[in-house]
Amino acid sequence: MNFLIYLIVGGIAGWLASIVMKRDGSQGIILNVVVGIIGGFLGGWLLPQLGFAMGGTIGFLITAFIGAVVLLLIVNLFTRGRTR
Repeated sequence: MNFLIYLIVGGIAGWLASIVMKRDGSQGIILNVVVGIIGGFLGGWLLPQLGFAMGGTIGFLITAFIGAVVLLLIVNLFTRGRTR
């Protein structure tokens, strides 16, 4: 059951991050879920390093969103100037 919750929360976080980073048109639902899940891992590692810790589903959503935005920032650095 937790795996399904991770997919849903990861998908929401990836979708919100793609809207904020203006990449929504170039990503599909699968890539949004992948970005959200990888963002969750990235945010889960990054935020405690900065002294922030969040728990619960809302905390996981915020952590995954922040991680997904950071991940899309990194992707944008490498794909800037290329056609999407």
